[in-house]
Amino acid sequence: MKGEGEVGGESAGRGPQRPDDPGASRSAGPRVLILFAIAAGVLALDIVSKAIVVATLSDRPPIRLLGGLLTLRESRNSGAAFSIGTSMTVVFTLIAVGVIVFILRASRRINSLPWAVALGLLLGGAMGNLTDRIFRSPGPFRGWVVDWIELPHWPVFNLADSSIVCGGVLMVLIAARGQRLDGSPPPAGPRPDRSGRERSGPGRRQEHHSGGGRG
Repeated sequence: MKGEGEVGGESAGRGPQRPDDPGASRSAGPRVLILFAIAAGVLALDIVSKAIVVATLSDRPPIRLLGGLLTLRESRNSGAAFSIGTSMTVVFTLIAVGVIVFILRASRRINSLPWAVALGLLLGGAMGNLTDRIFRSPGPFRGWVVDWIELPHWPVFNLADSSIVCGGVLMVLIAARGQRLDGSPPPAGPRPDRSGRERSGPGRRQEHHSGGGRG
């Protein structure tokens, strides 16, 4: 009986495992696998779709679908997503490399499924466009990205661009909810009591009571 009580008290005293505990860090493995699986899927779809577009839509008139709501055309873009900054190809290449390195380093601490999905989308999209910049003409790290999806009043884009935008929007929503990369909850601030004032600590309450006794 004594042993059980000691074990129970010990477990209650420890409380829930923190993300930096050895037992909690082991659960980060599946999240990292999800991140890389999403990134690999986005990269594969982007490479295959661009190869099909180059093989079938080069030197051909655009294909209009859904009454002109969606147009498929082969276009080359030397800038960033949605044809932004067409004269800064090398700069955007270096930015893409920096984003990939940052995500790979951050993946060691990830323990949140939403963050894994968001960073996986961002990583896959960045790698998809970086592949074009490395291997396509006019030369390494100066290659032009293949775009092929066109909507009314919107620049031509590709699947990698869509993945980057979706990942970025998801990251903003996750950050707005206060969810951290390691899955830990945000720090709780002082809670106001019923009178609207911040709740004081135990020491201050004890001092208040002792002061009342002296009066």
